[in-house]
Amino acid sequence: MERETARWYVRRIIRHKYVLKDKSQDVEKQIITAPMPALPITKSYAGATVLADIIIDKYVNHLPFYRQIEMFKQQGITIAPATINGWFQNVADLMRPTYYRLKELVLDSDYIQSDETTIPIINNEKHATIKGYIWMIRAVMGNLVFFHYDQGSRAQKVALQLFKDFQEVIQTDGYAVYDIYEHKKGVLPIGCWAHSRRYFEEALKEDKVRASYALEQIGLLYDVERQADHQQLSYDERADLRSRLAYPIMVAFEKWLVNEHPQVLPKGRIGKAIRYTYNIYHKLTRYHLDGRYKIDNNLGENAIRPIALGRKNWLFCGNHDAAENAAIMYSMLGCCKANEVNFRDWLVYFLNNIHRYDTDYSKDLAELLPHNFKLQNQNCNRSVS
Repeated sequence: MERETARWYVRRIIRHKYVLKDKSQDVEKQIITAPMPALPITKSYAGATVLADIIIDKYVNHLPFYRQIEMFKQQGITIAPATINGWFQNVADLMRPTYYRLKELVLDSDYIQSDETTIPIINNEKHATIKGYIWMIRAVMGNLVFFHYDQGSRAQKVALQLFKDFQEVIQTDGYAVYDIYEHKKGVLPIGCWAHSRRYFEEALKEDKVRASYALEQIGLLYDVERQADHQQLSYDERADLRSRLAYPIMVAFEKWLVNEHPQVLPKGRIGKAIRYTYNIYHKLTRYHLDGRYKIDNNLGENAIRPIALGRKNWLFCGNHDAAENAAIMYSMLGCCKANEVNFRDWLVYFLNNIHRYDTDYSKDLAELLPHNFKLQNQNCNRSVS
């Protein structure tokens, strides 16, 4: 196996000029110049492939811009930090309208998962890094994901605004902010068994007997899911299997929680695990109602993982605007990952085609999203074959 180093080149755009032979014609311009092709960033020498690689290296490969600049120098290319940051801002601005369209599609779906994770932000007034939060919302059936950043807040007011028009099923952990949806008409909150399982795993060292029993019961519920996966059951068949096998387990486990709840120290690890599970048990059991519903939020947490890896490398966002731009990037690239779309292929396609939507408002920006890009390619391949 061998590998060649990256090749940089300058793309020359030659614009021919034409002069009208018959100068007696009453036209405004006697000299006509071929139009300039639409560039990703106007009056910039950064082509789509360069911009795509810079974005991928930071938000997929977790390489901060300053490391990329050092790597460019090793290849004989000098790019100023301000230039890189400017390109990034421009790409984020190009993606912003499509990002908002993605948000509409996700929140228009009837089954979403939501979670939050931390993101470090520089506070210029305090001259320190503060902990902000970024929200993840995933349309389970549509396999779409978007990240929402609102000044780093995790407060209930953010959820109220974000989900104000949402209807149907929302799957979350036990964060109290989501309790308001228990009483909202048209919304069914369901829980995540993976979060409950983690509490009992943490309690193993404190109370092995109780924690082991709880983990065994939760494991039985996951065994039912594995059986359904192995048999490749339809949604209706999965729901029926859960009703027959999983529901009796949950009924017995609830009785155990009721009995053990008053017998453990509330501030101990096992006490917290039992109280957490007991308080949201009505949400945890609802997944058995429909074969489409997942037993946990793990698919959503997988979408969050790149942020956790990224913050260990690029360390922080310079301000709230930079964090909002990061949310846009993680949303688009998260959709690529969820739909198994090549990051670079999609980014180059997006940057080369986004300006076709600048003035034609009959076009739907959703056409540019990764899942539709994949569908277009599949249709093209079928036509060729």
